[in-house]
Order: sequence, then structure tokens, then C-alpha cells
Amino acid sequence: MIYYIYHIPGKKIGVTTNLKSRVEDQQGYGPGEYEILGRYTDIKGAAERELYYQRLYGYPVDIVPYDKLNCNKNKLNMKINVTEQTTTFPCPVNKLKGRLMDNIGMTWETDHGIFFINEYSIKWIMANVKTSMFNKQRSYVYNKAFARFYDNHQTHDYPSNGKDQYNGKTLHGGLAPTGMKERSYECCDEYNPCTCEPQLEPSQFDLIREWAYERGLYENGDPKTQALKLVEEVGETCRAILKEDGPEIEDGIGDCVVVLTNLAELHGIRIEYCIDAAYNEIKNRKGKMVNGTYKKD
Repeated sequence: MIYYIYHIPGKKIGVTTNLKSRVEDQQGYGPGEYEILGRYTDIKGAAERELYYQRLYGYPVDIVPYDKLNCNKNKLNMKINVTEQTTTFPCPVNKLKGRLMDNIGMTWETDHGIFFINEYSIKWIMANVKTSMFNKQRSYVYNKAFARFYDNHQTHDYPSNGKDQYNGKTLHGGLAPTGMKERSYECCDEYNPCTCEPQLEPSQFDLIREWAYERGLYENGDPKTQALKLVEEVGETCRAILKEDGPEIEDGIGDCVVVLTNLAELHGIRIEYCIDAAYNEIKNRKGKMVNGTYKKD
């Protein structure tokens, strides 16, 4: 489950798990009329951040936090961890089926679309689930393969019988808004596991986030502490450079990347987005080298 903190400039800041339903269909704002301030998999973290942004932007602060609303209490939803590549479940493989059965009807959003738990998706999950390399008590599936399963099983036991409950269109491509453009193979379901193309492995950033999530850093971590940790790691890297200590330089740079990854996540953004934004800002920049430093024009 992903909780989006959205901002309608001059109007409000809120939290929702479905931007199209809540912001566009119910409140009537188009995609260019609102912005996403953060994405969270933890409802408590999202609720706390919503109040923070409401104070920061000068809006009225909700009296009842989002996670305390009656509609959000006592939900069976598991606390899953969603990355660009994977969905990780908080239990080992041998206990996963029971947890999934307890959470039938649960939905969550990924880069490949909206997934949901029903009797058909449970079969696929159990046929394709893997044990986490970091924690034997956790298990995961690849989102892209899961999306292809949905593409092959559009009408299976979905509450709207395979139709988008908001606009009546058939759901496809893992329920992704743009769908899957082409599919020249039939694979990746409970009877025919994916062997027709290589599975994408988690990126290094995904592995860092999974490591941090499993240790409670995103649930209990403090951005200020992580910022100080970054200063510490930068200082160690600088010392290693002055000593011309190659292994320590490598270790220091790596530690900085780890802390930056977690610092971004604690602010509800992905480090990949930060890198893209920085590159787009500098890619056309012109300048010259002065005393070993690049000076922009």
C-alpha cells in the first residue's frame, strides 16, 4: 500500500492511496493541478508527514491524523515494502499464504500498476515468491512479472469484474495507466512461471532500501540524524582523500550514497528522482575548469 501526500496549491494538503479517485474524480482536479509531496508505505509515517506539510505550507492542520480516521482503523493490510522492482511481504514463504488469505481485498500501487490480493493472485504469488536475501523471515515477488500476470488475467475475481471502477475501462498491463503496449508471449502465471525473458534484479538502491526497511530505519529514523550521519561520512571520505587511502575512499563514497539514499526515502522521495533532477539541471550547463573546479558560466 502506497500513501500519497498530495498538494492542491492554495487549497489543501491531504493523503490518499488513490490519486485518481480522491483528487481527480472526487475533487475535480486534473494531473497538472496538484503535486505529490511524498510517497510512503507506512500509514503512520504518512499521517505524521501530512501534518508537517500542512504546518509548513500554512494550511489548517487536521485535528484527527489520517491514520486515526475511522475508515483507516483496524485494517488487516500487511505492512509491505514496495520498491521499483519488488514487493516484499513481512513473513517467510511458509507463512505467506495464510497472511495473504487474511488480507484478501488488499491493494497497493507500484510503478507497474495497482495490485490486489484475491484467490487468483495468491496462487501466482505462492508460485513465484522468493525468500529475501537479507532476512529469511521476509519474502518478495518481482513487480514486473506480477504485472504480466494481471495482463493475462484481466477479469479474475476483481470487484469490478475486470473494469476500472472509476471509468469503466478494461484494466490491463498490471492495471498500469498506460498499459502494456505489446506482448508477444504468454507466460508468468501460476501454471507457467516466467522463463521466456530474464527477471530484472533489484537495483543497488533497492537493496539499500530493503536493508534499511528491514531494520526499521524508515519507520523510526530521524532525517536530522541521517543528515548528521552524512556529514560524518563526508568527513571520513575527505580524510581518506587527504591520506590517499584508496580502499577508504571507496568505502567512504559508498557510505555517503547509502546515507543519501535513506535520507531521500525519509523525506518521501527516491534518490533516483533526485539524481535525475540534478542531471537535468546540469546536462546543458556550460563553463570551464578553474583551479581544479568546474565553474559554470
